[in-house]
Amino acid sequence: MCRCLKVSTSGFHAWNKRPLSARATDNQRLLTRIRELHAASDGVMGMPRMHEDLSYAGETASRNRVARLMARDGLFGVPQKRSWQRKRTGVRPDHVQNHLERDFSALEPNTKWVTDITYIHTAEGWLYLCTVLDLFNHQIVGWSMSDIQDRHMVIKAVLMACWQRPDREPLVLHSDRGTQFTSGEYQRFLTDHNIQSSMSAVGHCADNAAAEGFFGMIKRERVHRRRYLTLAEARSDVFDYIERFHNPRMQRRIEVRDRAFTALTQLSAKTG
Repeated sequence: MCRCLKVSTSGFHAWNKRPLSARATDNQRLLTRIRELHAASDGVMGMPRMHEDLSYAGETASRNRVARLMARDGLFGVPQKRSWQRKRTGVRPDHVQNHLERDFSALEPNTKWVTDITYIHTAEGWLYLCTVLDLFNHQIVGWSMSDIQDRHMVIKAVLMACWQRPDREPLVLHSDRGTQFTSGEYQRFLTDHNIQSSMSAVGHCADNAAAEGFFGMIKRERVHRRRYLTLAEARSDVFDYIERFHNPRMQRRIEVRDRAFTALTQLSAKTG
């Protein structure tokens, strides 16, 4: 082989015995971590979220480096399917405005919530899921599922979020103009619990992008990769995704961010 390639045998053996460079060794270590995160996500985590999780874990690898290592190892995420459909909207009450104005940032928990409804196909029919997402940590603080899409399902999801709320300080709950959210019973429920209703404009799905983003993620990473024979099977799998995968992951992210902020504050105090 060396003779055909015009390479000296001593040079080949020296190359073959040469230890890995520091870069190659670090790539192997990083790839091991990427494989662990990819397996923990059930094989749904692509490069953007992988780079995000690695950054929160203290890794400094660039997006291109993560993409290159994943592609070389045959690790890919689940792409988002694009689909559009029209649904019936309600008439926004006169006293309700869009208080978020697409500002999905929150400095404290339980100050800004968003809610929406999506549907999941099963062999027994449609299962409807309503979630309440806290914009501070992007955790699902309330949710409910039903085979009927009505205002009672929405109220149950918000009620669950209220049970986890430590106080009755005022907060904003944003939704679209679905008839479940414009109903008088739902609006009275929010008023009784010191919650200010906020609603999107007609035909502006981006006004509730945070809630839509979560639904896109759960469908891409879990629902579209399953075939549910019963409503109970779908309920169990959605519960597993929310409570055992999504919420713990968001909690770890907040803990890492808090530790980094504390360390930065202590460093500023010492140097200041």
